[in-house]
Parts: sequence; structure tokens; C-alpha cells
Amino acid sequence: MDIPEYSPLFIAVIVFKWIVFLWEQYLSFRQRQVVISKTQVPDPLAHVLDHKTMDKSRRYSLDKIKFGFWQSLYSEVETNVILFVFALPWLWNRCGDLMNDVGLFKDSEIVQSLVFVLIFSIYGLISGLPWSIYSTFVLEARHNFNKQTPGFFIKDTIKKFVVMQLIALPILALLIWIIQIGGPYFFVYTWLFTLVVSVVLITVYPSYIAPLFDKFTPMEEGELKQSIEKLTSSVQFPLAELFVVEGSKRSSHSNAYFVGLIKKRIVLFDTLMVDLHPDNKAEEKEKEEEKENSGAEENDSAEKKGSKKLRKGCTDEEVLAVLGHELGHWKMWHIPKNFLISSINTFLSFAVFAYLYQKPEIYQAFGFTDSMPILIGLFIIFQFIFGPYEMVLSFAMTLLSRRFEFQADFYAVGLEREGKLKQGSERLKSALVQNYR
Repeated sequence: MDIPEYSPLFIAVIVFKWIVFLWEQYLSFRQRQVVISKTQVPDPLAHVLDHKTMDKSRRYSLDKIKFGFWQSLYSEVETNVILFVFALPWLWNRCGDLMNDVGLFKDSEIVQSLVFVLIFSIYGLISGLPWSIYSTFVLEARHNFNKQTPGFFIKDTIKKFVVMQLIALPILALLIWIIQIGGPYFFVYTWLFTLVVSVVLITVYPSYIAPLFDKFTPMEEGELKQSIEKLTSSVQFPLAELFVVEGSKRSSHSNAYFVGLIKKRIVLFDTLMVDLHPDNKAEEKEKEEEKENSGAEENDSAEKKGSKKLRKGCTDEEVLAVLGHELGHWKMWHIPKNFLISSINTFLSFAVFAYLYQKPEIYQAFGFTDSMPILIGLFIIFQFIFGPYEMVLSFAMTLLSRRFEFQADFYAVGLEREGKLKQGSERLKSALVQNYR
């Protein structure tokens, strides 16, 4: 294969990618300067956030920003090298040679595309592994967030990769097939196909995919469960299931979310709740052992000393405040609105793709002088040609996301005013800083 000269389109893509990279790093630098300069606890949080916790948060943020810079720089350089040496057409041709050597599916573009994606995914897994290892076992461990063992990490990484391929490859095969047979209006069919896939994944994920990676157990009967059911009932939230996920096997970070199209499932991380947080359980176990091995006087002294230590996680009222925020997203239709925007964007993107994907100059610019594979067209157009549009859209979606988050916060505060939450505004503030303890 004759290596073509770098076309103006190719150079434009490279230049734009570096402009975006530099702009993002500039924004990251500005954020870093803010984190460095803000050393005192803001007045509105002074009664729920101490200086020690604030300092932990600052140091963690600075480490994350530094790590993000080097990871982004590596990714940018790696992508540039792949494009400049025309590794994509080389790999595509090698996949074709492999199929010819095996003697199976010699003329199948779909199978060749799947082989290409599988090999490229394996490369991506290996290339990103050092960064993932450092993030998990150095950065997160430095701030006492990581709970994964090396064995768990390896098993989880392999499992994620296998499950992702089992889901993505059949979807990709069907997508290419629809484009091949769909005629001039195939973009309508691909759009409908992606909508169906999205709905199916949303439906099956909670019950069949998520349990492959984490342990989900129904929340035990108790005051917190009753309070959650009372809260959701008061706002007509269609709660069907309430689960606790054992997130503590991965990290001490905590979260809460809900899933489901019609009937909803609320999921709380065990690290979110004081009573279920593993660190608190370990501390209680140590106290029990001390109680058994020491006298009453020494035990009283130990309890007084230990009582001053802040327990990790949120109290029941703080958990309810966090859920109040999530309920705000549901009440204000934030998820359907995002889904609608995403659907419109997908339709427009496929429509433009239909106009561009048969233009040979696009493929030639990236080294594909002898063929125009649909997969490569999808990759080049969606990843590079749409770059300026995606940047504008990303900025707009970030603004919208911030608006939605503020609306959800105000909704949670409003629940307190209506008497559905106790001290909602203060509890919400407190809950937001608990993860740094």
C-alpha cells in the first residue's frame, strides 16, 4: 500500500485536536489555581465542613488534576502517532489477511470489522492498563479511597472487557448490516435501532448486567427503609425495589442512584450509610474486642476517646437529603429531557453521516486508499469530522447539566420546606462533604 501524503483534511483534524487539548488543559489549569488558592472553608459550609476535611479534598483534587493532565497528554500523543503512521489502514488490511489465511468469511466486511474492533479493543485495554493501575493503587490508595485487591482488579478488568465485547460486537454487526441494506434512508433505521438498543440496555442493566460486577442485596427492614418509602410515596415516585450495593469492595467513595423505565429501583452504596459503612463496622468490631480484653474502666476511657472520631458515611437524614436531590432529577424530567436531546443528536449525526460516508477523500485522508469500510467511516466521521460540533454540543450539555444539578438541589431544599425532609438544606450540605472524611 502506498502511503499517501497528509491531506489538508488530515492536518485540519490534527490541529483541531491539539487546540481542544490545549483549551481543556487551560481550563484544568484555571481550576487548579482555584483549588490552590481556596484554603479556607467557605462560610456557608463552616458548620458542616472542618479544615482537615477541606484540606483532604483539596489535596485529592490537585492529585486528580495532575494525573488527568499526564493521562490526557499520553492519550493525545498516542492518537497522533496512530494517525500519522496510518496504523488504522494497516490493521484493517492485516485483519483481511488473517481472514484470508483462515479461509473463513473472506469477503465479509462485517466479520472483518468485528475482528478489527476486537484487536483494537485489546490494544486499548493494554495501553490503558498502566494508567488504570496507577489511578487505583497509587492515587486512590494515597487518599484512602481504594479498596480493591490486585486479584479483584484483574478479575474485574477481564470481566468488564468480556462483557463489553459480548454486548458491543453484536450491536456493531447489526448496525453495519442496517447501513448496508438500508438504502438511501438507512440513517432513519440506524437511529431507530440505537433507540431500541438504548431502551433494552436500560431495562436489562439493573437485573442482568450490574449484578455481574457488584453484589446487590435488598435493603433490610428498618427506620431508614421506612423513611425512604415514605419520602418516595409523598412525591408519587414509582418505587418498586430498594437495594444496597456492596461498593466498598471497590472504593470508599459513595453514591446513590435510581434506574428503570416505569417502575424504579433505588440503589444505595453501602459506603453512603453510617450503619453499613465497612470502616465503621471494623471500628465497632475493634471496640468490641477491646471491651472483651480490657476492664470496664479502660473500656470507658477508650469509648470516650473513640467517640470523638467522626464516623464515615451519612446519617439517615443525610441519606434522605441525597435521595431528595435524585428525586429532583426525576420530578423535573431531567432524564427524559437528556434522552430526547441525545436522540435528536443521534438522528442528526446519522443523517450527516449518510451524506459523508461515501466520499472517498475522507477515507484517503486517513490512509484508506483502496477501500471505504463502513466501520472506518463511522470512526472517522463521528470521532474526528464531528469534532467541532461535538465540542460545542459538549459545552452546551455541560451548562444544561449544571442547571439540572442546581434545580435538583433546590428541589431537595423544597422538600424540607414542605416538611418531607428534616433540616433538608443543612443535611444536603453535610451529605455533600461526607465522602471526604
